[in-house]
Amino acid sequence: MTSNQPIVFLNGQLVPESQAGIPIRDRGFIYGDAVFDAARTFNGIPFKLPEHIRRLYDSLRYVRIDPGIGMDEMEQWSRRVVEHNHPLLPPGQDMWVMQRVTRGVEGGPDDGTPTVLIETHAIPFAARAPLYRHGARVTTPSVPRVPPRFMSPRAKTHNYLNLVLGDLEAQGTDPGSWAVLLDETGNLTEGRGSNIFLVKDGAVATPKGQYVLEGITRRTVLDLSQGLGLETAERDLDLFDAYTADEAFLTSTSLCICPVSAINGAPVANGNPPGPVTRRLMQAFSDLAGMDFEEQYLAHL
Repeated sequence: MTSNQPIVFLNGQLVPESQAGIPIRDRGFIYGDAVFDAARTFNGIPFKLPEHIRRLYDSLRYVRIDPGIGMDEMEQWSRRVVEHNHPLLPPGQDMWVMQRVTRGVEGGPDDGTPTVLIETHAIPFAARAPLYRHGARVTTPSVPRVPPRFMSPRAKTHNYLNLVLGDLEAQGTDPGSWAVLLDETGNLTEGRGSNIFLVKDGAVATPKGQYVLEGITRRTVLDLSQGLGLETAERDLDLFDAYTADEAFLTSTSLCICPVSAINGAPVANGNPPGPVTRRLMQAFSDLAGMDFEEQYLAHL
């Protein structure tokens, strides 16, 4: 390894990212037979990494993959990759750190041996910075979220095609908008890597955990909301709730809390987010993270 190249952890070794490769018959590539998780850094320090690792291992148990290493070791290697790679970023930048585990190569002598990869890449602050000045526009595509009776969304797997198709339709309807898929009965679920929250009369609500990937940031915001004394609920939310909400925001590992300005073209917060509840939660999250995440985004405008 050289000190000026990013590295990855691949199957027990640290190697330069430029030299890492996955076999063409890896089941993660062929079938999407893999799980992953992703934490982000603040000033180069991974945020809530143990929680992300625990969720990774829950996903692994759900799809019956044994990664061959324990949670503590996965966390230690993740921190080591970050410690090497973060100083290579420009000032003011942070990164995702992702753990990916596939069922391994199909056929051959290593059949059944999992592929374990830990890698990082920079968060696109410049591309997303306008969201914190103007708010995110949300589109609900006609593509429904796969229901949990077919495959649980609570496992973070490589099979994202359902969410990708929703994104493609949303982009065709309103370029630059963020898709949030509905379920079969018309309730809000989630987007590709994001959860949605609505605020009405000061109360904060988000879709039930059974129907979405229960984001680590989602859980953090629920806890912060309760800590601020706000009425907080996980419940079914439909488009009536969305169109009549006083405020709305998205949560994700990289976005943290992102105010929403419109849903299917209907203005939220008078089209001038964030509203007062969202602002309180954004400030509380920044305090918890130890840095002003909104300012970090806006600095890249």
